[in-house]
Amino acid sequence: MIDKATLAANFAALEARLAAACTRASRRRESVSLVAVSKLHPPQAVRLAWELGHRDFGENYAQELRDKHTALADCAGLRWHAIGPVQPKNAKYVAKAATVFHALERLEVAQELSKRRTGAPLQCLIEVNVAGEASKAGVPPLEVPALIAQVRALPQLELVGLTAMPPLEEDPERSRPHFRALRELAAQHGLQQLSMGTTGDFEVAIEEGATLVRVGTALFGHRAEPV
Repeated sequence: MIDKATLAANFAALEARLAAACTRASRRRESVSLVAVSKLHPPQAVRLAWELGHRDFGENYAQELRDKHTALADCAGLRWHAIGPVQPKNAKYVAKAATVFHALERLEVAQELSKRRTGAPLQCLIEVNVAGEASKAGVPPLEVPALIAQVRALPQLELVGLTAMPPLEEDPERSRPHFRALRELAAQHGLQQLSMGTTGDFEVAIEEGATLVRVGTALFGHRAEPV
């Protein structure tokens, strides 16, 4: 597991890159939130980051989110972001633990989240398959308006934005058109939050309007693969 000094250095280096990208885009640094992707890293690594002052963490798997939410319940102010697609049967874990859900793509999942959510509404972002990849999750752009209307009609959910995961590219500039398309789609529907950009392309994403960037490897290092 990563040690605290290394993690602190990683946060500092990443913060410098985030600030530089915001400067290039003529944006305030506060307009972009960093979601530290902690999937497949132990709860102790999240605790170290929390002790360093970070509060937003992203998990891909509903059961792992459930377990870490329990293990780190004493970490005041910690906000969980569920960033991977979820099956209806596992929506209860996201509904209980998450502050933000970045990967809404099915009405039945939205209905299950709405039914099981208590307290403050769950902030949701619809995941859009901007590149039309058969292997990727997400709603085709032409189907987004219908899902927006359906989600907005449900109680206990607050639709705040859109998410995209473009094809992985060695050159992050190749992701730019996809990020731009997502920004334009969000603007058409009055949605303010854009969750886009990961370790390899978050700077381009910020330049194209990202408000939430999901970075894991640059902070925690390479993770173990699930068994």
